[in-house]
Amino acid sequence: MNRIHVASLNRNKIDAVKEVFPAFQVEGIACRSGVREQPLTLNEIIEGAIFRAKSVFKDCKYSAGIEDGIAPVPETLSGYMNFCCCAIYDGRRTYLGLVPAFEYPPECTDRVVDEGITISEAFISISGKPDIGYDEGIIGWLTKGNINRKDYTKYAVEMAKLQIENITLYP
Repeated sequence: MNRIHVASLNRNKIDAVKEVFPAFQVEGIACRSGVREQPLTLNEIIEGAIFRAKSVFKDCKYSAGIEDGIAPVPETLSGYMNFCCCAIYDGRRTYLGLVPAFEYPPECTDRVVDEGITISEAFISISGKPDIGYDEGIIGWLTKGNINRKDYTKYAVEMAKLQIENITLYP
């Protein structure tokens, strides 16, 4: 049963998992995160990824939950950076991976923290793209296409998968 369920219908997340697990049948499943829509701590980001992965684990070898959010980071302009976490669940154990963090423009982060909106909503006024998270992602827009959301997410999946591939080193 080489099947992986991804706890999302976002093509960027599904395609990232497909590229990291090419021998698997990958299926996206709609799922809540179990945390607020815009996580504001690293713990909440990780909790959301794990909740998603465990929620869609059924009739598959692995399930993957991917959660992005902002978390406090000292010495940054806004006080926060974006983190993406991938949790892969095998029915018994959870494997976590994080990607390099980056900072959003302070005016966007301020709106997220002060108004309780998502980073995508805060970014509409800058990008003019209401569905940017389903397109190239804010990372794609900020890097002018050098890193898109799928590729950014793929690193989180790879970081979680390395524990599976080296299972004897992670007892």
